[in-house]
Amino acid sequence: MIKEKNNEFNLEHYIIRLLREEPFFASLSRRINKIKSSAIPTAGVRVNPDTAQFEMLYNPEFFEKLTSPERLDVLKHEFYHLIFQHVTSRKPENLNGRVWNFATDLAINSHLENLPENCLKPGQGPFEDFAAGLSSEEYLKLLQKMQKEEKEKQESEDGEPGEPGDDGDGLPQDGQFDSHDEWNDGPASSAQQQANDIAQERLKEYVRKAAEDAQKGNGWGTVPASVRQDIVASLQTHVDWRKVLRYFIKTSVRADRSSTVKRLNKRYRYIHPGKKVNRHAKIAISIDQSGSVSDTMLAAFFAELNKLADLATFTVIPFDTDVDASLVYEWKKGQRIKAERVKAGGTDFNAPTKYVNKHAFDGHIVLTDMYAPKPVASKCQRMWMTTKDCLKYQYFQTNERVIAIDV
Repeated sequence: MIKEKNNEFNLEHYIIRLLREEPFFASLSRRINKIKSSAIPTAGVRVNPDTAQFEMLYNPEFFEKLTSPERLDVLKHEFYHLIFQHVTSRKPENLNGRVWNFATDLAINSHLENLPENCLKPGQGPFEDFAAGLSSEEYLKLLQKMQKEEKEKQESEDGEPGEPGDDGDGLPQDGQFDSHDEWNDGPASSAQQQANDIAQERLKEYVRKAAEDAQKGNGWGTVPASVRQDIVASLQTHVDWRKVLRYFIKTSVRADRSSTVKRLNKRYRYIHPGKKVNRHAKIAISIDQSGSVSDTMLAAFFAELNKLADLATFTVIPFDTDVDASLVYEWKKGQRIKAERVKAGGTDFNAPTKYVNKHAFDGHIVLTDMYAPKPVASKCQRMWMTTKDCLKYQYFQTNERVIAIDV
């Protein structure tokens, strides 16, 4: 058993061996932060509202008592919560949190054989009539039926107390080993919803990369065929370029932190001042002015930027073979601007890239037909936007994100 010098179990030191026969989960695990915490009794996943990153919290004492197969299944259980989007966006509205928690655990535990004792499991205990391999939504319907039948039973007995272990909602008292306390239970605040949206977009990329690693490497490990098909199908869905654009801008937002006595320090209340976070982004929008970039394409892009101007201030950089500094302008937050064409030459991507590198931007979006050689490297994250037709004939290959817009 691997422990740190302070004799405390450390999951990060153990996880490489734990996932050596699970290529898909191993790849996904590398992209999820694991944090030791005594605040939860077992383990759980959440979205960090400050970093918009998924995190797995775990109690070292809980993991230390488990066998290796149990540790592996607990890890996979938490990762399945992420894969199935239980943490952020899948929960039905106006629903009791506990019954949804049971439904998600039943869906996941259908695929796991070595969980700790007394975990929720289809075909066992109170759920012996539940079939295995159903979705969370299908288990939710079965649980609601169970609750209804239990309520009718109680009413027929003139309100007498239920069976031992019943907490009053018609569901068993025990069975959940992990914590869902960090999930949204009710409407999320605007800040939390923004963090959830960013984290969800990041997760799509993590799952995509994990699936690619599994397909190129030694296979999917113990991921069932049905789950594998769902994952692959989800990666083939149409990408909404507007959501991708919003995601890019939000992930380019920098956070300047400063101390303030007006806000409590979460860790050292009344001892140290809290932190004030001011979020802002410096985004460059380089617009290819060559004649092959259509007015329709320009209009579609400007229409969305008018909406996204509520998120950030942009610097618009018209370019062809060069950048004319006199034509560069600031698109202020909340401002509305019409699409316009101010140049009509050829195309050289080095021109806007060097301009952006020189002026220290946080993100760079290039609207273009992709008909020019590959430019020099960008010092900030760069994204390309073009049409589906242009994407088929792009002049160069890149590992940077290239999105086709609808025109």
